[in-house]
Amino acid sequence: MDFTPTEAQAEARDLAARIFADLATHERLRAAGTGSDPELWKALCAAGLVAAVEELGLLGLVLLLEEQGRTTAQVPYAASCVYGQLAVSAHGSDEQRARLLPGIGDGSVVVTGAFPAQQGVRAAEAGPAGERPSVQGGRLSGTVPVVPWLRDATHVLVADAGRRLWLVPLGEDTGTGTGTGTEEVELTAPWSAGRLTLDAAPAEMLGGADACADVLATARTAFAGLQAGVCAGSLARAVAHTNTREQFGRPLATRQAVQLRAADAHMDTEAIRVTAYEAAWRRDAGLPYATHALTAAWWASEAGQRVVHTGQHLHGGAGADVGHPVHRHFLWGRQLDAYLGSGGEVLQELGELIAHDD
Repeated sequence: MDFTPTEAQAEARDLAARIFADLATHERLRAAGTGSDPELWKALCAAGLVAAVEELGLLGLVLLLEEQGRTTAQVPYAASCVYGQLAVSAHGSDEQRARLLPGIGDGSVVVTGAFPAQQGVRAAEAGPAGERPSVQGGRLSGTVPVVPWLRDATHVLVADAGRRLWLVPLGEDTGTGTGTGTEEVELTAPWSAGRLTLDAAPAEMLGGADACADVLATARTAFAGLQAGVCAGSLARAVAHTNTREQFGRPLATRQAVQLRAADAHMDTEAIRVTAYEAAWRRDAGLPYATHALTAAWWASEAGQRVVHTGQHLHGGAGADVGHPVHRHFLWGRQLDAYLGSGGEVLQELGELIAHDD
């Protein structure tokens, strides 16, 4: 394994870090409320940081998402890159790639994914799940209660009851009252989420029988990388605070209890990062990576919530202030924990997958 970024990956990461640092400031994030920042999204797309993901691979995307996580920038970057750029690149037909990838790359097409959190082997063998729409004659019907970044999306990638992938254009009406409907939903983190209702909505299939499992593993790896950045940002803020905040004439950072909490958070953050890197590297190398993606998701869920709790705790009373920047990291960390399925659910699925493979 070699996690050393290529020259192109390193340059893209550094460019992303500059853009996020310049535009995802505390003031701009506060002004955005629970919505996205369209100016930041335009800047990322104009810099080629969405279109480049096809060449940079999943490891490159993980590096870029770390930079987003450090600033908790409110743009549909992870969603459109995973469910759009990488999914269409890997599983789309020649016609679909030619038609969709240019728009995804320049930001005029934004794709998100409607996937249930629990996708275990036993869940798949049990048959249709409540959050999986049904399909008849190339039209989808059903409801997905929560879809992140749905308010920003032009298309949504849907997994049906048979674990096949369908790309659904949003806002399309057939003229008979059928089609798609969206309703705003507020989550723990400001992810521009919505409730998706499909009523015989027209859709096009993406990929074959193995596409759903691959896109799901890709998503888990990418969002684990996003969590690594969220945790790194939370910890960096906590370190800065405890080095400047004094108690009884000494910085808080000189206290052993503070040092031990920070050290544990650092080790948890590194575990999230390295497992995400490994899963991404294996995917880019064409190796099996489903169990590695689940391992990264478990670390991101289980350890991630520990880190953001630590970041908030080390800020003392300031950490409880919902207007403080570190509180935003806390919200993102808890939202990613829920989105990845929570540690217990992910661990159960990992055990099921290992037993199924054996």
